[in-house]
Amino acid sequence: MSPIRLETAASDYNSHLEVSLSRGRYMLSTANAIYSFDDLYTNFLGAFRQVKMEQLPGDQVLVLGLGLGSIPYMLENKLGLDFRYTLVEIDEVVVDLAYRYTLQWLESPLEIIRTDANVFVTATYQQYDLICMDVFEDDDIPRLFKESEFLEKLKDILAPNGLLLYNVLTARKMDRYHSDRFYTEQFLKVFPNGTRLEIGNNWILINEKNYLNAR
Repeated sequence: MSPIRLETAASDYNSHLEVSLSRGRYMLSTANAIYSFDDLYTNFLGAFRQVKMEQLPGDQVLVLGLGLGSIPYMLENKLGLDFRYTLVEIDEVVVDLAYRYTLQWLESPLEIIRTDANVFVTATYQQYDLICMDVFEDDDIPRLFKESEFLEKLKDILAPNGLLLYNVLTARKMDRYHSDRFYTEQFLKVFPNGTRLEIGNNWILINEKNYLNAR
């Protein structure tokens, strides 16, 4: 069954946003990418199920890149975990859509901050037990967020023994090439004990391989 289009929108940051209902879930997409898909946002759900979430040192979660709020939705409704969320999103239209379709129905404490992710991680003094990095412009991660300086900032605000999950695309041969270079030449230099999970057309990069469940 084809997705049912519910509404479209545009903003200064996204020329085309579309919310549709597909397989009983709300999906937010752009012209070339899916930003959010409830519990069918399988890259992060697969990662959550393959890491030892019980090892997190606390309950503070930072989400960079909101979509419709799939990450807090899955952690609360699919995994039954109690966290406190800071949700950072630059696009006010995405924030509005996320609130109307997902966030208002969640019971977890949520703080939504509308700003650039780099500005936020530079300014904050708080540390987070789980950081989910999911910032895209359509199907591309802005160059700034793949530089060592930004990764060092993430490291600074990650609590001791905390977990970083960083989403990158590998759908096309060129995507995989650039993601592999980023992983080996940038990510592992900042997080030398890191690893990656291949889930569908994505890799989830992880700061600490000891978080992985034994296979």
